[in-house]
Amino acid sequence: MHTPLLCLLGFGAWTLLVAVLGIVTPRVLAIAMGTAPEGGFPADVPHGSDRYRRTMRAHLNCVENLPLFAAVVLTGAVVHAGSPRMDTLAITYLAARVAQTVIHVASGSGAAINLRFTAFAVQVVCLVWMGVLVARALGAAAAV
Repeated sequence: MHTPLLCLLGFGAWTLLVAVLGIVTPRVLAIAMGTAPEGGFPADVPHGSDRYRRTMRAHLNCVENLPLFAAVVLTGAVVHAGSPRMDTLAITYLAARVAQTVIHVASGSGAAINLRFTAFAVQVVCLVWMGVLVARALGAAAAV
């Protein structure tokens, strides 16, 4: 289960990186340059460029999906559900998550939305498959 745990750590790091580079840094710079007041970023009011708003949504997507991935990976680690297939699924999941975020931030075009959906669909398939592997390992552990 070493690889899925590393992927979980990578997902957390990616989520933090998106926040720091895509949200925190632009806000700090805007305040420092005097183009925005300190309280100029209310959550319920759209502000910033289209790309900035896409970055906000991409970060929220990461935050929403991180607990799901964590639940499967951590449960898998507890029940020793490690396998080469689990490793491949975790790596694929993380790669698709990064791809979805990059595409989301880069463009809001129709083609980008379709690519984003494809990356999301890959994540869903990986997560369900990983969940099945973990459930089987959990069932085997309960039978012992």
